[in-house]
Amino acid sequence: MRFSLTASLVALLMSGPALADVSLRDKAKELFQPIPSTPPAIPGETATPEKLALGKMLYFEPRLSQTHDVSCADCHNLSMGGVDGGKLSGGHNAQLAGREVLTVMNAIFNKSQYWDGRASDLADQVVNSVMANPKAMLKTRGGPMPINPTEHAAAKQRAVEQFKRIPDYVTAFKKAFPEQSDPVAYDNFGRAIALFEATLITPDAPFDRWLKGDDQALSDAQKEGLKLFIDKGCATCHNGVNVGGAMFARFGVVKQPAAEFLPADDWGRFAVTKAIADKYAYKVPSLRNVELTAPYFHTGATFDLRKAVAVMGESQLGAQLSADEIDKIVAFLNSLTGRQPEVVLPILPPRTGPPVAQAQ
Repeated sequence: MRFSLTASLVALLMSGPALADVSLRDKAKELFQPIPSTPPAIPGETATPEKLALGKMLYFEPRLSQTHDVSCADCHNLSMGGVDGGKLSGGHNAQLAGREVLTVMNAIFNKSQYWDGRASDLADQVVNSVMANPKAMLKTRGGPMPINPTEHAAAKQRAVEQFKRIPDYVTAFKKAFPEQSDPVAYDNFGRAIALFEATLITPDAPFDRWLKGDDQALSDAQKEGLKLFIDKGCATCHNGVNVGGAMFARFGVVKQPAAEFLPADDWGRFAVTKAIADKYAYKVPSLRNVELTAPYFHTGATFDLRKAVAVMGESQLGAQLSADEIDKIVAFLNSLTGRQPEVVLPILPPRTGPPVAQAQ
């Protein structure tokens, strides 16, 4: 009788919230993975201290741009979640990308870079953004693409010549790439910056701690929001370690969003693939640190995360989410904010000669 009562008591206890948490966590583990505590390696690259030091300098270096006033850090501000925090308006953001800036935080976990996926990895993204000629980038129908390869090639050569005139950079490149006889080379800029960007990860979010077994890491509202996020279908696209970033999806699967969210003249991934199925398809963005990365959508159409959730529910899932459901989903999304990287600003080498003249 004592055994029977004990067994019944255990069964009663396990049928409550504890069992529900276990079930929800098991389901979540099938869809998501925590961000690792250490940066992942880039295949084929060795992250030496010299390469990382060079990459960090170059990340904050405005002389990489043709106009000498735009660095990676300008659009990917490490103090603001890895974005610029401003609505797309026509400044450097529009010139370099034509769309709202995606965060550099945890970008190493994305399958490709840019909204349309035209860069396969971080190194490719670097050399085709800041190091491109901003004047050769236009927001055209189908998305922003270089329009003058010859001018772009000339801009690349000027960037190399510029840095060969800075003795401290010549020394830094030699230390970073000692096996090369002429290390101040265009591709090495991208390699070094990509290695630094790969260190910009944000582990230890409440959601990560909960995935690893800490029952108290999420509030009840956040757990309910996670359940809604899964049950409503959000996790069909927003999954994996980055809670997104692993696939492309058409914006407006069920209902066409308003023009402020989906302009008719931006055709998304179609500009890269020319496949009709990719028209108005975009990379599913990572939702890591999403509370820090407003404004939202490739147009930067809203700073309101609740509004963004409502638009996605309606356009992608055909669901009219209630205010309570939206609040709970946003509560869950806030649990994706991890520990931000602490970066000591580098001291950039001085220039000892005049800049390389631009071709007119």
